[in-house]
Amino acid sequence: MSATAAFTQIFLATLVLTTLLRIWLGLRQIRHVCAHRGQVPPRFADGISLEEHHKAADYTMTKAHLSLLEVLLGMFMVLAFTQGGLLQYCADQMNGLFPGGGHVRGLGLFALVGLIGLVVDLPFALYRTFVLEARFGFNKTTPGLFVSDLIKQVLLAVLLGGPLLLAVLWLMERMGAHWWFWVWLFWLGFNLLMLALYPTLIAPLFNRFTPLTDEALKARIEALLQRCGFRARGLFVMDGSKRSAHGNAYFTGFGAAKRIVFFDTLLEHLTPAEVEAVLAHELGHFKHRHLWKRLGAMAVLGLGFLWLLGQLMSRDWFFAGLGVSQQDTAMALLLFSLVLPVFSFPLSPLFSALSRRHEYQADAYAVAHASGADLSTALVKLYRDNASTLTPDPIHSLFYDSHPPASLRIARLSAAE
Repeated sequence: MSATAAFTQIFLATLVLTTLLRIWLGLRQIRHVCAHRGQVPPRFADGISLEEHHKAADYTMTKAHLSLLEVLLGMFMVLAFTQGGLLQYCADQMNGLFPGGGHVRGLGLFALVGLIGLVVDLPFALYRTFVLEARFGFNKTTPGLFVSDLIKQVLLAVLLGGPLLLAVLWLMERMGAHWWFWVWLFWLGFNLLMLALYPTLIAPLFNRFTPLTDEALKARIEALLQRCGFRARGLFVMDGSKRSAHGNAYFTGFGAAKRIVFFDTLLEHLTPAEVEAVLAHELGHFKHRHLWKRLGAMAVLGLGFLWLLGQLMSRDWFFAGLGVSQQDTAMALLLFSLVLPVFSFPLSPLFSALSRRHEYQADAYAVAHASGADLSTALVKLYRDNASTLTPDPIHSLFYDSHPPASLRIARLSAAE
């Protein structure tokens, strides 16, 4: 058997097995949530009614059914782009438009594939926003706002992604055999730049941020920041309610650009003590340097993946095995980004476990600097208001959930308190 045929078989087998695994996990989630729909877990009986528990179960199962369709469509799209010849067809069209080749042709290829992906994903985005989220009372997005957001996202992809991709393609061609190291350095620098610019330049394109005006709450938060030794550029309220009824809080940026942001929906439903406890949890992430640890893990993985691409792009079987005949840097980068999720999905439990460990650490920090009881009641309200299931399937959670299951998290908080 030739190397090309062997790689094709490995790719197809991995694609099918990964898809079957994701479908199996989705079906497990649906069955498990449905089986526990009839009764609120005893620990939550005082804070969540049976009707609210039913809503969370139905919301979770509806999202899971939609995800199953997306998984199947994703598999067929990968097959269409590779073995179906769609990617090579796109390359042929760009060769006709830009016969001189060069980086413009590579940018055009990425743009065309991105456009196809946008068109395919658009019906799901519309259904999720205007049918699924609306059915459960969460959607606040108007059609005009949806279109406006979509236009802004496309423009940002062009204005930021275009130069980024152009620089990567240039480095891949000009930096010799070790181009992957220089691309990695550039990629790290770009990510740090985006972290610095996002709070003040990008986020305000989509939401309005106003200073927190509740003086009593502001004084309480500033006292917490002083206890924790945290300096922030400001406390802001984001108009998340114009898109969704879901609530959250986060801090963003680094260095002098750090700012604390509360969704207006969060402030509407939590008491000042609960807001303080939620913020203490977010400060726990900062104090434990979770952002930098995750960036470090991403950097190591990114370096490894770029090195792997450097080895694959010189192999004829890598291109031919994925159904394309054109062999250049743009095609190699596009193919690699297309098939990497297929091979890397089995690693999902490792990343989810790391994230859940960070959540437990942030909870412990919150208990030490605020009230564990207030954090528990805040979390129960967030589970209720966001219709988050209290009974996820353990195996599904192992793969997908960045936060610990509600029962385990509340139990830990109760023990710590």
